[in-house]
Amino acid sequence: MTEISSATPIGFIGLGVMGKSMARNLIKAGYKVALYNRSRAAVDELAAEGGVAAASPADLAARAEIICLCVPDTPDVEAVLFGANGVASAAKAGSVVIDFSTISAPATVGFAERLKQAGVDMLDSPVSGGPGGARDGALSCMIGGAPETLARCMPLFRAVGKTFTHIGASGAGQLCKSCNQLVVAGTVMAACEALTLAKKSGIDAYKVREALLGGSAQSFVMQNHAKRFLDGQLAPGFRVALLLKDLRLAAAASQGAGSFAPVAGLAEQLLNALCNTGREGMDSAAMGLLYEELSGVKR
Repeated sequence: MTEISSATPIGFIGLGVMGKSMARNLIKAGYKVALYNRSRAAVDELAAEGGVAAASPADLAARAEIICLCVPDTPDVEAVLFGANGVASAAKAGSVVIDFSTISAPATVGFAERLKQAGVDMLDSPVSGGPGGARDGALSCMIGGAPETLARCMPLFRAVGKTFTHIGASGAGQLCKSCNQLVVAGTVMAACEALTLAKKSGIDAYKVREALLGGSAQSFVMQNHAKRFLDGQLAPGFRVALLLKDLRLAAAASQGAGSFAPVAGLAEQLLNALCNTGREGMDSAAMGLLYEELSGVKR
């Protein structure tokens, strides 16, 4: 199957923290990109940089051969694809939907089957790397779907990411993302617990972090999330509410597979508690605030 080129019309739906940067990188790579977002400001911003505004998901699908999505949750993907003026109502046979959202794997399988009936292929490709990775075109893409469809779309993937792993059939990318978020959440919990222990014990938490970065405990989370926690720089970033959504997906996947998942269960509880304190809009590093409060550590 022939690869797409910069002459292939692209559509991008969902221009939030991640999606806007990804769509911008596609425009920079020379693609003609139709844009749709629930709020208009991001569309206007990217239209000024060479994108083209679309009136609805259906209007965008009618213009595009490859339709990208990056929206918050499973119901959002379903509405964009199959709701009123949705993608499925106007997508041409032979087009491809690439879903960069993080959503339910079983739902993804169902969406792919429904699109296939209309002659539209689907790849699920949740991403990791955060806003910085999206900005720099350095995301890790975890991909489910037909390998020949992925081969066709690789030029587009190379415009937004640097690591591309075909996990397996439809839904496999989403399951991989649940694995990723389990590791991230568990590492955030451990980092916050360790740094709170340092504070409670009267030693310099910044120096503890510096020491941990030099040994086996070093990680992306220790490098980034831990510093944001210590500095109190908790504007998102990746919101607590979204990490809670991801951990609920991971917990559901674990339950469905019959896989023991204590990290998923505890992380879900802690993130839910954090949301119940009104901090759902903060960066996920705000989990450390809960550790401090429960440990009697004053900021």
